[in-house]
Amino acid sequence: MFPHTVLAGCLLALLRAVSVVSSGSNYDDSPSSVPPFTIKPVTELVVVNKVIAPDGFARSATLAGGIFPGPLIKAQKVRTSVELTSDADFLKNDNFSINVVNRLHDKDMPLSTSVHWHGIQQKKTNWADGASFVTQCPIPQNRSFLYEFSAPNQTGTFWYHSHFSTQYCDGLRGPLIIYDPEDPHRDLYDIDDDNTIITLSDWYHDPSPKLNKIFGPVTSNSTLINGLGRYRGGPKSPLSVINVEQGKRYRFRILSLSCDPSYNFTIDGHTMTIIEADGIETVPETVDSLPVLAGQRYSVVVFANQPVDNYWVRAPSNFPNQTFAGGLNQAILRYNGAPDEDPTSTPGPYILPFNEGKLASLLSIPVPGFPEIGKADVHINLLAATVNGIFRINNISFNNPPTPVLLQMLSGARHPSDLLPSGSVYELPSNKVVEITLPNTGLALGGPHPIHLHGHTFAVVRTSGSNTTNFVNPVWRDTVSMGSTGDNVTIRFVTDNSGPWFIHCHIDFHLDHGFAVVMAEARDQLADVNASIPGMGTALVVPSTLTELSSILGLAMSF
Repeated sequence: MFPHTVLAGCLLALLRAVSVVSSGSNYDDSPSSVPPFTIKPVTELVVVNKVIAPDGFARSATLAGGIFPGPLIKAQKVRTSVELTSDADFLKNDNFSINVVNRLHDKDMPLSTSVHWHGIQQKKTNWADGASFVTQCPIPQNRSFLYEFSAPNQTGTFWYHSHFSTQYCDGLRGPLIIYDPEDPHRDLYDIDDDNTIITLSDWYHDPSPKLNKIFGPVTSNSTLINGLGRYRGGPKSPLSVINVEQGKRYRFRILSLSCDPSYNFTIDGHTMTIIEADGIETVPETVDSLPVLAGQRYSVVVFANQPVDNYWVRAPSNFPNQTFAGGLNQAILRYNGAPDEDPTSTPGPYILPFNEGKLASLLSIPVPGFPEIGKADVHINLLAATVNGIFRINNISFNNPPTPVLLQMLSGARHPSDLLPSGSVYELPSNKVVEITLPNTGLALGGPHPIHLHGHTFAVVRTSGSNTTNFVNPVWRDTVSMGSTGDNVTIRFVTDNSGPWFIHCHIDFHLDHGFAVVMAEARDQLADVNASIPGMGTALVVPSTLTELSSILGLAMSF
């Protein structure tokens, strides 16, 4: 490894670094303040340690803005057909400028951090993707990193979370919504606001470094819906209440902020009509139960057409011995006028099961390439397996490289086959159709595995639970289930977004134990990424000396 490349990799994380004393913050994170639950896309996001008890058990957590879930980052697609209102600064071009400030101090948990904006494609801004050791080095204590990016042509339901170790299991996770004033589904619902966002999270009483030592199933202590829940043997702590008015139609945005389990989401007495999956509008599809894997998001329309009462919202996980006793795995749907008490509703019957193969993009997004498996420009088979608790893809376990992959690519100092980590980086040429198959042989334990690709949405031309293909109008998304043994989920996308992009299992403990590879895409287009790095221009062309590099970046570092 070239020393200047190592230095560049470490300095990239500090490129726009400043002291933690800054102006213009949206909030004061002092103990006496009440942090906001909603912030704008131009903001400061302070990462702190704080003791919270969302299920009644007090523990120190790692939090964005001092709350769990982290504050809603609320953006909006620019109005192109009407005059901008006085909120023009809020609507401006979907531009994000988020200064993440690291004020962590609890040594029982990771002290470095980075933030990934899950589902945002980062066109020409791969450096802002937030994946530690892939696009940046982690942000150290008492430093900040300014993420600047846009989301052209993207609207819908997204989220953000730490992408350093398994840190988001300690609490650093929250929703990010890009609203569309010209939503093609707008006639299907009456209400879509901050109160119709529903987050599903697993919660652990032990800190993540302790959980990382478990090589096998990691069982959460509780399920939190909108940040509240109960655990077995614990107190009757408050549950989340979702208020509705009889006769109104609600767009519920359901986000799995899970570190591990998948959830089966239901609302007693109500059906749900899916209109979005992972930021892509879908043809409406009605179900009465909805499996949501880690990292996945759905928008569903729910008609509040039942008698005024309280109804259980249920989210049991895929782990064994699930129960609803004592309010576990539940929240409350409360009609206006209903008494302030727990529901007495019962689950089911479930007669409209979810089938991912029935989902289709509303705009009939064409599938790239020849409509036959194996006939794409590039075909990659990713065979996952578990060996002694460690995950391998094509017999290689992912380990963090000493220098971020982006810096290795920008340096131009390596042959593609030499990119680190060795065997885990797949070089992809630009403007080609890529087909990835994800055969489930049963050798990768702990499924269903949600596979997330950074930098893209993809066409799911063969879904889990099906042997048939759909090249006509499949669902497009960014996180897909590998399904069960015998499935061979297949996805397609075009290499039109230069940079290294992580593809990994979104069960964070599996990622930590090696379930990942990197797609090093369109190296010949990296000049666009290089030029987008603030203040850099061509600075990451390999300098001849360490002194020259330090001068270029304008930072003083001691090693």
